[in-house]
Amino acid sequence: MATSDNDGDKKPTPPDSSTVILLLGTIGDTTWRMFVPTVGLTLLGLWADKQLATTPWMTVLGVILGSAIAILLVRAQMKKGKL
Repeated sequence: MATSDNDGDKKPTPPDSSTVILLLGTIGDTTWRMFVPTVGLTLLGLWADKQLATTPWMTVLGVILGSAIAILLVRAQMKKGKL
């Protein structure tokens, strides 16, 4: 009877630290591209609504512009090949 290796008993090796660092860097890069424009312009819209008494129009405009900018930034990141 022939002996065989127990390939099914091998534990998967963890990814290299460079792979983990690259993944975390990509996640961080995508996160700022999504949230900074959206949150920043929303807060700017809230401030403008208080100053100009135009509630809720400047806030809505801030959300729309911030989201559009976030979409463009993430799309540019994807085209660059980072995502």
